[in-house]
Amino acid sequence: MRELLFLSHRIPYPPDKGDKIRAWNIFRYLARTHRIHLGCFIDDPVDLQHLATLAAHCADLACLRLDPRTQRLKTLLRMRPGQPLSLGYFQDRRLHRWVDAKLAGGTIDSVYVFSSAMAGYVMHAKSVRRVLDMVDVDSEKWTAYAETAHFPARSIWAREGRTLLAFERLAAARFDHSLFVSEHEWQRFVSLAPETIERTSWISNGVDFDHFSPAHSFTPPFESEGAELVFTGRMDYRPNIDAVRWFAREVLPVLRSGVPVARFWIVGAAPTREVRALAELPGVQVTGRVPDTRPYLAAADVAVAPLRIARGIQNKLLEAMAMARPVVATPEAFQGVRAEPGRDILLANGVSETVQRIADVLHGRHATMGAAARRAIEASHQWSVTLRPLDRLFGVTQPEQARVDLPA
Repeated sequence: MRELLFLSHRIPYPPDKGDKIRAWNIFRYLARTHRIHLGCFIDDPVDLQHLATLAAHCADLACLRLDPRTQRLKTLLRMRPGQPLSLGYFQDRRLHRWVDAKLAGGTIDSVYVFSSAMAGYVMHAKSVRRVLDMVDVDSEKWTAYAETAHFPARSIWAREGRTLLAFERLAAARFDHSLFVSEHEWQRFVSLAPETIERTSWISNGVDFDHFSPAHSFTPPFESEGAELVFTGRMDYRPNIDAVRWFAREVLPVLRSGVPVARFWIVGAAPTREVRALAELPGVQVTGRVPDTRPYLAAADVAVAPLRIARGIQNKLLEAMAMARPVVATPEAFQGVRAEPGRDILLANGVSETVQRIADVLHGRHATMGAAARRAIEASHQWSVTLRPLDRLFGVTQPEQARVDLPA
């Protein structure tokens, strides 16, 4: 059995939360053919409950706790000319020592790194094959933030975009291969870093069709009947915050003028103060962390994804479509999703288009869209298919059976 060092900026579990979805499914896939030595961080105490489950499937586990406030302070203190601030948050001497010891032991065959924030731990490693999963062109996110920000945030975020892109280019040059989550993200990166075209590619996200399925029966989470619009996502993430603020303040009032029973549900952990304040608006509900998003999706009349800043593939779209719900999304949120607009999903730009698309669904004009959405996602976003290129990247010609039965 091959030995693989797997580094992730956050614990890659549970398998239904944000960026952990991709990390967990890749972990499961690689565990078929490798003994995995996992190094990662926990900066949310809620995740401590998952350590025992994850440890049972690792040859070795170094999962270190980080205090977000302390790390933010350390990040500022570590600031150096030309260095991106965001990389400092996940730098830790304890993990550096653990990684160095693993590589010095001579048993590790390959390294998989999830997120460019972790690339520095093995940037100079030799005699092992290293694959970096950048997922998104993260530098572009900061550049987009800068375009709509005011001073001094504009200058800080513009600097972060420039310096992080320089680091991403350096990492892509140093690693044996680098991955992105969609063809669009890969094309964007090679347009910025054309020298990396032969060392980069993309692997799409999938969705767990058994978990996110309309076949499940859930107790509706809504106390009364209305026209329920649902957004899911972690609510301390700036693109999500921007999306729900715009929708709650600009779109929903116009929609409610024609559909007074319309309610907008913001479903996700860690809502910031500005997100919680949206609950004071007519028709807006902010749930905070919920144990399971599926009851909200199953009972939604429309799943909405009004993101104006978006990178990669939005798992929220894949999950809602797998649940056979009609989805109204911005073109930015739709990037990387293999489906046909108008048949499988509705796209909208601006307030008037978004209101019209949602009203069309609520008035029964797209009765078959949910079923079409499910079929489209089943055809193009199966994890077992999308992850097959990993076998080639890690030199696996005949995948073996899994060592253990990993949870779904």
